[in-house]
Amino acid sequence: MSFLLVLLSACLLDLLIGDPHWLPHPVRLIGRFCEKTEALTRSLPLSEKSMGRLSVVGVLLLTLFANTCVLFLCSLFFYPLFWIVATVLMYTTIAARDLVRHASEVYVALGSDLATARLKVGKIVGRDTSCLDEQAIICACVESVAENMSDGVIAPLFWATAGALAGFAAGGIWPVVCAVLAAMVYKAINTMDSMFGYKNEQYFEFGSCPARLDDLVNYLPARISAATLVVAALFWGTSRRSLATVLRDHDKHASPNAGWPEAAVAGALGIQLGGDSWYFGTCCHKPYLGDDVRSPVAEDIIRANRLMLTASFFCLLLFLLVYSLVLAAAA
Repeated sequence: MSFLLVLLSACLLDLLIGDPHWLPHPVRLIGRFCEKTEALTRSLPLSEKSMGRLSVVGVLLLTLFANTCVLFLCSLFFYPLFWIVATVLMYTTIAARDLVRHASEVYVALGSDLATARLKVGKIVGRDTSCLDEQAIICACVESVAENMSDGVIAPLFWATAGALAGFAAGGIWPVVCAVLAAMVYKAINTMDSMFGYKNEQYFEFGSCPARLDDLVNYLPARISAATLVVAALFWGTSRRSLATVLRDHDKHASPNAGWPEAAVAGALGIQLGGDSWYFGTCCHKPYLGDDVRSPVAEDIIRANRLMLTASFFCLLLFLLVYSLVLAAAA
């Protein structure tokens, strides 16, 4: 029961306050771990791939060590603090409110200033946004909401639940400890992919290990995200089209995972996502996901946010149900 309360409290915290800039964030610390381990491994006489693998091991060990120390010190010296810290750490792995906020800022900017909208959407996508027209900005924002739902909401919840189930047999505080560690390890892998996963000269070999590891840990969450988005689309009467688009277009994306939630959202909204994008001065040719039922409009950003929140709620219920069934079976 303790894990359920921690997870629910963490989700509630995220919905209430999001990610305030004044609050120290573990992901920023993980980013520093990445920078330090990269600098250290690049000084060694190793191949680029070996350097990347060693960096992954270093970052994961540091992440596990730091979080384990914090949790156990809290449990030893002031037990109530353990539950507070565990909840806060779990909350920092979830990013639903921030995703809604960033997308909403793009929506607001579209109503007044296209240049500002380009800057706003540039904060949540990796492509060059300096020359995007209104429809391209909308599509880029909707794609970001769909993909980051899986990375920033569903995957942390999934791995937290998996961790709690792994620690269930040990009893006591172990389900909560393992849940927090699993969610933090996921965030470390995701952060390494965002920092090292570029297909350029500097990181093509070095970043191959974190990129593949990120694909692996997002494999199930991406597909669960697509499934719950299809269910969420029932409220808009577009569930059948969303499912058909997922089944047809999920493998058109260069990523083995991102195509699933993006295709689900494209089908639910009745717009096309994807197409050519510019990255670091190079045009990346990408196929379209979805059917051109209608042209994208700014309100599609709000619809994507609502879809994301509804699907995330269904996912949370699913994970809570799975854990509760395990509890009941073990009783």
